[in-house]
Amino acid sequence: MVQFITFEGGDGTGKTTQVNAAEDDLRQRSKSCLMTREPGGTALGKLIRKVLLEAGESEIAASTELFLYLADRAQHVKQVIAPALTEGKIVLCDRFTDSTLAYQGYGRGIDLAWLRRLNDTASGGLRPHLTLLLDCPVETGLARAAGRRDQTGQAREDRFEREELEFHQRVRRGFLEMAHGEPERFRVVDASRSVIETTEQIREILSREIA
Repeated sequence: MVQFITFEGGDGTGKTTQVNAAEDDLRQRSKSCLMTREPGGTALGKLIRKVLLEAGESEIAASTELFLYLADRAQHVKQVIAPALTEGKIVLCDRFTDSTLAYQGYGRGIDLAWLRRLNDTASGGLRPHLTLLLDCPVETGLARAAGRRDQTGQAREDRFEREELEFHQRVRRGFLEMAHGEPERFRVVDASRSVIETTEQIREILSREIA
């Protein structure tokens, strides 16, 4: 049974928009579901998110960054995700363990095998039943992210968007390699298309996967 669904992808691929759209679609189909995100899916997680994404120009060591994300995940699984799954809800999560592998592993260069062990510890071994990977060229995603900043007139809080282009290319390559290695779990969505077209791609996938 497909019950735990994660949305993954690089910056500017539209994950949050599509998680919201998927929730609306499932509710219209009378499915009981919960939408959440990492980091920030709990009260403690919101504080961790603030530290991680609003650090400004302050440098955060790669290991510090990693353990903050893992702490957020441990609390998130225990307090939010696991109880919702026990209640029989479909859980839609904006980022999960694959983001740790992509950003801290492929992006920062931390050992992937070690990260997988840490992910298993923090998540209690919980793994998604289905992962929707929103993929588009790095340049496209970063341009969209910059556009969001221009529209609000304020700098976005996500410091990852300020990383060099090569970092984001490594992250994208990591996501695609993971999708290639686990085709039974991943569905790669072409996020370079319009929001409406991307939403329709995801709706079709969810219609097939969820009866």
